[in-house]
Amino acid sequence: MLLLYQILYNIFMIEQNSIENLKNRLDIVEVIGSYIELKKSGANFKAKCPFHSEDTPSFVVSPSKQIYHCFGCGAGGDAISFVMNYDKLNYPEAIEKLASDFNIPLSYTKGSFEKKDDRRVLEQINQFYKRNLLANKKAQEYIQNRGIYASSVEKFELGYASSSFDTIKFLKDNFLSVDDAVKTGVLGKDERGKVYARLSERITFPIYASNGKIVGFGGRTISNHPAKYINSPQTYLFNKSKLLYGYNLAREAVMKKERIIITEGYLDVIMLHQAGFNECVATLGTALTSEHLPLLRRGEPKVILSYDGDKAGIEAAFKAGKMLASSSIDGGVVIFDEGKDPADMVKEGDIGTLKALFNEPKSFAHFVIEHIASKYNLHNPLEKEKALNEGVDFLKMLSPVLQESYKNYLSTVLNVDKRIIRLQNRKKQPHHTNYQKEDLAELSIIKTLLLKPEFFNTVLDNIGEEVFRTHKDLFVKLVGGDNKNGFEGLLVRDDINELNEEELKQQLRLLLLGFYKIKLDNVKSLNLPFEKKSFFIRKIQDKIYRLKRGEIVEYEQI
Repeated sequence: MLLLYQILYNIFMIEQNSIENLKNRLDIVEVIGSYIELKKSGANFKAKCPFHSEDTPSFVVSPSKQIYHCFGCGAGGDAISFVMNYDKLNYPEAIEKLASDFNIPLSYTKGSFEKKDDRRVLEQINQFYKRNLLANKKAQEYIQNRGIYASSVEKFELGYASSSFDTIKFLKDNFLSVDDAVKTGVLGKDERGKVYARLSERITFPIYASNGKIVGFGGRTISNHPAKYINSPQTYLFNKSKLLYGYNLAREAVMKKERIIITEGYLDVIMLHQAGFNECVATLGTALTSEHLPLLRRGEPKVILSYDGDKAGIEAAFKAGKMLASSSIDGGVVIFDEGKDPADMVKEGDIGTLKALFNEPKSFAHFVIEHIASKYNLHNPLEKEKALNEGVDFLKMLSPVLQESYKNYLSTVLNVDKRIIRLQNRKKQPHHTNYQKEDLAELSIIKTLLLKPEFFNTVLDNIGEEVFRTHKDLFVKLVGGDNKNGFEGLLVRDDINELNEEELKQQLRLLLLGFYKIKLDNVKSLNLPFEKKSFFIRKIQDKIYRLKRGEIVEYEQI
C-alpha cells in the first residue's frame, strides 16, 4: 500500500527529485525526537515505543541508517513511515507535513494540481480574527479589563471570532476551501453534515508550533458560554499534547536564560511576557505529558511549573513533578495562593513577588514527597505506612543518585527511621528481539547483503538457501528482492556486524563447514547401499577437509 501511494503521488503530484531531496535533508533523529524523547545508546538512540505499551525501551533509532525499529512490536521504517504511523497520515500527507515542518520546498509535476498549503486557511482566518478585534467594542473592553497592553495584543496576534455565519462567509468570499477549513479545525461538521465555525464570540489566540508555523487556535468566551476556553480539535497539524502556547515567542529567551516557566493558561503567558518573563509558555488545557519532553529538553533549561493553588492545579503539578523528576529534569514547582494567578499579580504590579517565587521554586522531588505526605493522616500508623509505600514507589522512579539524595527527606517528612526505607534500583529487562533463536553469523551475512548488494554473486555462487539453518526465511525473502520491509531491526543492531569481502568469505566458509558436518552425520545414519553411502561420505569429507584448509568450496546439494 505504501509503495502504491508513492507511485501515484509521484506521478500526479510531487516530482521524484523533490521527494528525494526531502529524504536526503531529513534527519530521522530530529524528526522522531520532535515526537518522543530519545536517549543516546551507543551509536543509536533508544526510547519507549510509541506504538505499544512497554516498560523497558526497545525502540531503536539509527542515525547512520536513517531508520527506526522496535524490537518489541516490530514497527520500523524511515522518517516518513514514522510520521505516517504516528499521525495516522497517508504517504502524501506525511510528505507534505514533513516538508512544511522542516521548511523543505517541494516541486510539483507540470500540469498537476499543486497542493495548497492547509496553513493558508489558518493564516487567512487569523488575519480575519485580528481585524474583528479592532471592530468589536466588547472584545476590546475585555482585553483592556484584563490589563493587556496593545503591544501584547500585537505580539500574540490576539483576535476575535464573531459569529459562525461571519466566519463561513469570510471563507467563501475569499475562495478559501471549506474542506481545508474542516481539515485544519477552523470549521466542524454536525451530525447532518452541516458546517459550523468552532470558535464564535471568543477572543482568539493563534497557536504556533515550535517551527513558527500556525497550527490552530484557542478561544476564550466573552458571552458566558459554559466552556470558558476551547482549543482547536486534534488534526494532523494540531496535537495539544505536544504543543506549548507561546513557545515560538519564548524560545530565544528560554535558551538565553536557561529557564522555562510553564503556566496553565494563555493570559498567564501574555501577562508574564508583558512583565518581562518572556521565557513563559503554557500547556493547552491539558496536563504536561511525556510528549512535551523533547521540546522541554531543547537547550536543557531549568523547568518551573507555575500552577494555581486549587485542587486541580496542585494535582496537575504533582503528576507533572513526578514525570519531570523521574526524567532527571532540573527545576521545581511554584504554587500560587488559591484565587490568584500570575496574570492577576502582573496586573496588580506585584512583579517583585513573582520574581522571588520563580527564583526559588520547590524542587520536584520535595514537592512530590510533601504532597504524598499531605494525602495521609500520619498520626495513624496504617496511613503512615501507605504514605511510606507511595513515597518509596516514587523514589524508585528516580536514578540511584537521586534516590539516595531524597531518601533522607522522605524519612524526615514522614518522621520514620531512614533505615526502614529500602530502595531497589529499577531492574533492566532482558533485551527482547523478534528472534527466539539466533545465528549471528547468518544474520551478519544477510545484513551485509542488505548494505552491499554487490556481494550477492559472491554469496549465491557459493551457497544455497538450505545452508541457512536458522534464518532461511529471511535469506529467501532477501534473495527474492524484498529488501525493504522487515529488515529494520537487523540494520539497527550494533551486535551484528557488517562484513568486508574477506570477512564475508570467512563466514561463508564457516557456514558451509557447519552445514556439511551435519550433512555427514545425516548420511551416516541413512539406510543406503554400502557403495553409495561410502561415495557420499567421501565426497562430504573432502569438502570438509578443503573448508578446514581455508578454501571456499562450491555448494552442492547432496
